[in-house]
Amino acid sequence: MKNRFFYIFALVTTLLALLLQWQDPAVIREHLESKTYDLRLRLREQLRPSPRRTDIVIVALDEKSLEEYGRWPWSRTLTAKLVQAVSAGRPRAIGIDIFFSEPESPVADAALAAAVKGAGNVVLPVVFSDVAKGTTPPTAEQNDLLWDAAFMEVKSVAGIAWKEWAVEGMRPLTPRPEIAKAAAALGHVSSHPDMDGVMRWEILALKYGDDAYPSLALQIARLASGLRQEDLGLYGGSNIRFGERFIPTDLSNRVLVNYYGREGSFPYISGADLLSGRVKGDVLAGKVVLIGTSALATYDQKVSPFSADMPGVEKNATVVENILANRFMSKSPGVIELSVIFCTAILLTLLLPRLSARNGVIVGFALMGCYLVAAEVTCLGGVWLSLIYPLGNMAVILTAQTVSKLLFEEKQSRQIRAMFSSYVTERLVTEMIRNPDMAQLGGQKREVTVLFSDVKSFTTYSENHQPEEVVAILNEYLGAMTDVVLKWEGILDKFIGDAIVVFWGAPMKQEDHAERAIRCALEMQERLDQLRIKWEAEGKTPLAAGIGLNTGEAIVGNIGAGGKKMDYTVIGDHVNLGARVEGLTRRYDARILMTEYTLAKVRPGIDAGLFRGVSILGIERVIVKGKDTPVGIFSLNPLDHDAPAVVVECDPEKVVRLTEK
Repeated sequence: MKNRFFYIFALVTTLLALLLQWQDPAVIREHLESKTYDLRLRLREQLRPSPRRTDIVIVALDEKSLEEYGRWPWSRTLTAKLVQAVSAGRPRAIGIDIFFSEPESPVADAALAAAVKGAGNVVLPVVFSDVAKGTTPPTAEQNDLLWDAAFMEVKSVAGIAWKEWAVEGMRPLTPRPEIAKAAAALGHVSSHPDMDGVMRWEILALKYGDDAYPSLALQIARLASGLRQEDLGLYGGSNIRFGERFIPTDLSNRVLVNYYGREGSFPYISGADLLSGRVKGDVLAGKVVLIGTSALATYDQKVSPFSADMPGVEKNATVVENILANRFMSKSPGVIELSVIFCTAILLTLLLPRLSARNGVIVGFALMGCYLVAAEVTCLGGVWLSLIYPLGNMAVILTAQTVSKLLFEEKQSRQIRAMFSSYVTERLVTEMIRNPDMAQLGGQKREVTVLFSDVKSFTTYSENHQPEEVVAILNEYLGAMTDVVLKWEGILDKFIGDAIVVFWGAPMKQEDHAERAIRCALEMQERLDQLRIKWEAEGKTPLAAGIGLNTGEAIVGNIGAGGKKMDYTVIGDHVNLGARVEGLTRRYDARILMTEYTLAKVRPGIDAGLFRGVSILGIERVIVKGKDTPVGIFSLNPLDHDAPAVVVECDPEKVVRLTEK
């Protein structure tokens, strides 16, 4: 019943995990899953730092530049000088991550346009607002500029409604016409951070009207690769053609930015150093240069998986590097994760019910650890595997089963402690709790050795003594006998007045149960002898007891009225025979008697010389009332501890049929 509920629970959680993985809701992906992706990127850079391209350089308008040349924004005349200083070094491409949408002055705008045109390889940014309300449509001149910047080849892929998924701009803000016309290319800089504010994606193609526009980084990479505008092609929601190769995108024409670390992952040159001549433009020869702000006062910091203060220009430099090196991260389509959820759910559902809570936790964590390692290995290879749903499903199934087992084991341990604490030693109780499978409490057949002990002539003793004296001496006797029984790890079944019933071999298996019973019986008589000396010294009438032992198969288990009174006890013919053997101690005036079945159990030890210090004397073979098969009865007496055991067999020809019970 318990496992059935677990199976149903595991099925429900697995179906939910499969559904969530299939739908991949943004609120979970961008608030939880993305955080695990960030951690994996950081770990990747610790394990195997990514190689940096030295041919991408950032010319930063940093704190030094603002301190030496004035606060931001700079005059376009000064910006023009910086562009000239950069272009003098003959870089492969120049990307400027600064907006020039508003006029400054005819002279300043013309100076910047001339510097941009003179360089011949400058890419300028276009901003697309995502708010349409209250905006004016672009001018004809802006439309012409946008036409030249758009993808010349846009194709739809069968089965992908990419226009429904594409990021769409509402109002374009182009550079001033004279500056824009001087540029070699225009590229959009629209970006949509995830819900947690982290910039993980680059929108390589943005939809505006019926056209699509490449990003600033894509245009810079195109110029740096010597490609023409027509060498770019958009296959909506699938990939972007970049010359002879293709860049896979998601349905929104985005790619995961493969960040390499905190800010400073690329070479930086201060704009002030170039303007002042402290750094010569020659260091930029053949490089890809991005000009942008890095000073905190310019408020162009982005949140990356590594840092909350990454300059926007470095984010663009990272995307340019990703394109040129073809080193993007890619998001797993989910097939692997769906398979992992399904397979691990089956594995855990089959294994956990068969394991202890401790071993189940070990297996569960090992399985989750393997998937974590696999996720990091795939991250090293450039693939983002989802963690939340596969690990979450494993964790929920493991937690449910572990909590259930712990509660069950706690309940079971309470039952075992309540049931056996008065029967056996604390060590045995603890061992049974630790290994409940060794203490089967249900009804079952076991080979056991039973011990029956009874005080001889106790009825007469009771009649001749005061009740208080009877109770006191009986309690002292039973207490001493109980200590011996617990020492030999017997199960103290019950007290029946002055009688004691003990057994070995259940609920925990004891291969030496017969030897334990014999040693216990001998020590019980030894302890009784000590008590007799004490009682005689106190002027009390001493007690004498007979003990009977038998070994054989019996039924053990909880027996009684369910929910009212239950006892863990032993029943069967061999138990009854043990009781009858104890009764024979009066007939044969013996202190300890045992059957041939108990002797047979210890005979291998006797023959091997391992069972020592005892004399076993055959009395006779008897047929107890109600039975037809004779059984040998033997008297037990102690010898020196190291003396070999002595066995005298019963006369096989002499059989006595008993008429009394």
